[in-house]
Amino acid sequence: MKKVKVAKVVKNKTKNLTSPKGMRDIIGDEYYNFQGFFEKAQEVAVYYGFKPIETPLLEHIEVFTSSIGEGTDIVDKEMYSLKTKGGDHLALRPEHTASLMRSYIEQGMQNMPQPVMFYQYGPVFRHDNPQRGRYRQFWQFDLDSLGNDKSIVDALVIKVGMSILEEAGAENLSVDINSIGDKECRGAYIKELTNYYRKHINSLAHIDRERLKTNPLRILDSKEEKTKEVNENAPEAVSFLCSSCKKHFKEVLEYLEEMNIPYTINKNLVRGLSYYTRTVFEIIEEKGGEDNTPLTLAGGGRYDYLAKQIGSKKDVPAVGFSIGVDRIISSPWYKKLSPRIMKKPKIYFIQLGGEAKLKSLNIIEILRKAHIPIAQSLSKDSLGSQLAIAEKLNVPYALIFGVKEALDDSVIVRDMSNRSQETVKLSKLLEYLKEIK
Repeated sequence: MKKVKVAKVVKNKTKNLTSPKGMRDIIGDEYYNFQGFFEKAQEVAVYYGFKPIETPLLEHIEVFTSSIGEGTDIVDKEMYSLKTKGGDHLALRPEHTASLMRSYIEQGMQNMPQPVMFYQYGPVFRHDNPQRGRYRQFWQFDLDSLGNDKSIVDALVIKVGMSILEEAGAENLSVDINSIGDKECRGAYIKELTNYYRKHINSLAHIDRERLKTNPLRILDSKEEKTKEVNENAPEAVSFLCSSCKKHFKEVLEYLEEMNIPYTINKNLVRGLSYYTRTVFEIIEEKGGEDNTPLTLAGGGRYDYLAKQIGSKKDVPAVGFSIGVDRIISSPWYKKLSPRIMKKPKIYFIQLGGEAKLKSLNIIEILRKAHIPIAQSLSKDSLGSQLAIAEKLNVPYALIFGVKEALDDSVIVRDMSNRSQETVKLSKLLEYLKEIK
């Protein structure tokens, strides 16, 4: 009898061993779909000059509580936290950005040539209500540029996000974009926004009345129907921008127009996390949601003050985005990409002057579509600094694109081994590069 009882207990225990709610096993074709997407995203990122990084699944909880901010769902109710036997209070990462900035500070990356540009991929954890396409352990692909505040870096990040999604099969993409200002001008906007919500406090949902005490900007991102009606007439952040923020936002939009990226200025877009500043954006699939409603596939923005929030003595200008990979894999348009081998950059792209800088992203896109990976420092302005980086990276060839070349639709191809160079028309560039590879 005892043996029978033991057998029953073992059987019952085995029967109850399932994956935790909101988490699942990824096996078979689904695994390869995830890996294929990651390799495609990685490939596109490498073509644009980004490098890999991997941060820990566990961080000290202060990395997130000090950076993401009070009044956000992530901090208030969605983080998985634990205390170790040694007394450390840790959290499973709910996102990648704060961990990346912690690494930038801890590893002394401010001493490297700026900006430093990274991509990373892996699981993140939020104790959210599981639903279709949303899990408590889910995968994100992040891409970030740290150490430069130029508007072209914002445009670069957006372009890479668009390219990744298009390569995965997405169509009819557009960008929702806004600027929420910086510390010079945001205070006046938040004051005006707070006063507006106080006048309409009886019309706000209960959760948004609580947010008014801690994070008024978060109310603009509310999903509550009552609050959405109030938000229709809320003050617009772009109306309060200082001259520097206006210039920055105008330049970002000009780059998007130059690259023929459709965009809509969304006055209520704030990207809920408290570390965002200036540019915020989402990449939207026009009819990707239920009932052909717009579906957000990626989102991000600039976070110039995050470094100080987690302990740095100085601000670090930075911008990036996240793609929710689970949503991509489950989309009907996903190409079911197969994993394949990566290539190392053989070309360093150098641009000089405003006219060349404006057109440079389009040239890199031509090279990417021809499967020619490059390295670059688009935010740099001097020839010497860009050539120095090319030599340090030991890249065989450099493409030099200046004002004269921009006017002539040409580019200078320099052999970095002997410094010989030749001017090549853009229409003949791909054919020329194939001959020297």
